[in-house]
Amino acid sequence: MTNYFSDYANLCFEAFGDRVKHWVTFSDPRAHAQAWHSYNNTWRSKQQGMVGISLNCNWGEPMDISNPKDIEAAERYLQFCLGWFANPIYAGDYPQVMKERIGRKSAEQGLDMSRLPMFSLQEKSYIKGTSDFLGLGHLTTWYITERNYPSRQGPSYQNDRDLVELVDPNWPDLGSQGLYSVPWGFRRLLNFAQTQYGDPPIYVMENGAPQKLHCTQLCDKWRIKYLKGYINEMLKEPLLSHMQMVTEIVVPTVCTLCVLIAAVLLMLLLRSQS
Repeated sequence: MTNYFSDYANLCFEAFGDRVKHWVTFSDPRAHAQAWHSYNNTWRSKQQGMVGISLNCNWGEPMDISNPKDIEAAERYLQFCLGWFANPIYAGDYPQVMKERIGRKSAEQGLDMSRLPMFSLQEKSYIKGTSDFLGLGHLTTWYITERNYPSRQGPSYQNDRDLVELVDPNWPDLGSQGLYSVPWGFRRLLNFAQTQYGDPPIYVMENGAPQKLHCTQLCDKWRIKYLKGYINEMLKEPLLSHMQMVTEIVVPTVCTLCVLIAAVLLMLLLRSQS
């Protein structure tokens, strides 16, 4: 699949690179790295563009800041969320906490090897450093507390993390399940990304609130308040000098896959006729 994505990316670079100067891949470190190297080796000198990755993550705040286990659980939440895909690109490997936890749980579940794939030394070198900017999507915040899940429950993302996501009942409800307005969490996530990944250029790719179901007319005061709060957190110093805010045209996943498949089929057809 990584080769198909690389072919698709090259097709896009060739067709649109004279006009498009910022490219965003998806959350697969190997596929992303292959597209980045392709652009870097073939197109960058001609087109002078940038290739980055866009990742979504909410902020995880320790439920009890005096409890070391909650602090560790909140850090683990971020590593399993953002670090899962960002760490290979900026550090060359999956977060250590993911390797240790998933490796241990895999062994307890009777597996001969970890469910988390291992990068070879060549892959680590190939993936590390392959991003001209970091795109971030963020919607809300959770309180995080430690909870141990028995390995016998079977493999799952929740089981591997050993934590629970909680909310403050005083947080404004956005009208969609699991979404609350917590602007200060956005700033903490941005600070985390800056310090964790060597202060990369950051583009805010996704942020916003859904329409409330009972709202049948123009009634966006609650949404304006949400955006104002989140934008103000982003604009506070010292983040201001490092941040760039962009809008992203969000295409439904199904349509994106259809375009990808159509492009690959077209490319194969053209090759067979040449």
